[in-house]
Amino acid sequence: MSGPDTRAAVATDRPADGASTPDTAVVTGIGVAAPNGLGTEAWWAATLRGESGIRPITRYDASRYPVRLAGLIPDFDAAAHLPGRLLPQTDRVTRLAVAAADWALADSGADPAALPEYGMGVVTSNATGGFEFTHREARKLWTKGPQHVSVYESFAWFYAANTGQISIRHGMRGPSSVLVADQAGGLDALGHARRTLRRGGALVVSGGVESAFDPWGLVAHLSGGGVSLVADPERAYLPFDTEAAGHVPGEGGAVLIVESGTAAAARGARQVYGEIAGYAATFDPAPGSGRPPGLERAARLALADAGLAAGDIDVVFADAAGVRERDDAEAAAVEALFGPYGVPVSVPKTLTGRLTGGGPPLDTAAALLAIRDGVLPAARITRPVPGHRLDLVRGEPRPARVRAALVLARGHGGFNSALVVRAPGPDTRPAVRPAPGPDAPRTTRQPDPDTTREDRP
Repeated sequence: MSGPDTRAAVATDRPADGASTPDTAVVTGIGVAAPNGLGTEAWWAATLRGESGIRPITRYDASRYPVRLAGLIPDFDAAAHLPGRLLPQTDRVTRLAVAAADWALADSGADPAALPEYGMGVVTSNATGGFEFTHREARKLWTKGPQHVSVYESFAWFYAANTGQISIRHGMRGPSSVLVADQAGGLDALGHARRTLRRGGALVVSGGVESAFDPWGLVAHLSGGGVSLVADPERAYLPFDTEAAGHVPGEGGAVLIVESGTAAAARGARQVYGEIAGYAATFDPAPGSGRPPGLERAARLALADAGLAAGDIDVVFADAAGVRERDDAEAAAVEALFGPYGVPVSVPKTLTGRLTGGGPPLDTAAALLAIRDGVLPAARITRPVPGHRLDLVRGEPRPARVRAALVLARGHGGFNSALVVRAPGPDTRPAVRPAPGPDAPRTTRQPDPDTTREDRP
């Protein structure tokens, strides 16, 4: 059997020739939990100031491990944001996801209690599941016996727990799912959210959040390869840099409220950050096949899906592996599409680390806020690789008029995804108010997967 093909299809929910134009998928709310800021505006301000969330691991003695840095959220108090009944049921990752979903819904102004329960769904990405919860319960099993293991271990470990807990909390009974494709899964979730809306949904809570930094989780990150062993937080994660030594893993991510344009207008949505205009995914060929990686093709297909040319893109948010050969491959893909130094390339994840399934939704939030505010966040890159010929945004944020942005993501094992977001159209209102953060009021309603990756063999 031959290796996986790199031919990717444009998203399968795209209408056939002659069919009516589908409704737009617009983002009306953003909730962020990131290593350098809780709440969308706090994170965005910290990002524009160049504040890093990469720090030493202090939750336990990490001196035994070859890596001692991570992008960690230091000040999240789950009890301050979630009802007490959820705490014994959930891992840290689910607590972060539920809180971010609350903030995103509050930001959007959507009231789930006023919307059809089967018209709302939840589509998230997660690559790690509830590591900390599972490790704690496994320790109980080994040291105390099975009678001491929490019954909630039956689902708290599962990477679908975020989707499930968000849907239960807000009474969302429409199509829901979880996508697992490492970093690429974060864009796959947003692409599938758009597909869900085109099939008749009104609102989808989408995005991704990750957290796996107990000792077991840290070892899992190490086993995946590509993790930087540099001990200096300022130098540990330098993608597209001559000193690139791998990536720093991190926790957190972003949750977005994605609505059909019609539904958002019907409820009088008070803001629209932008539209999910294009999406595509590909899979790399088998090693040794001689065929090129699939990232460039994913980007071209996403642009085609959006009906845009390369010249219409004002900024690219890069995947930024931090491993020289993978950075070389991404730089070649960007240059092939846009030409040498043909488009600004932003890498805000140098301040947070790579958040697996949470990273690309956070990049998408950055793209939407760049559209809103007319500014591109800078990367912590000091010595760009000369052969890359990328227009890296580094040092200081760059003022720019942004009408459309391309977000790229890759996942371990050959996954590639690309997403295009663009500014709100003339029939939607622009984002004009700050998004709420941890202190915002929560939506209070608390009533007692089926997707195919376009180029998966």
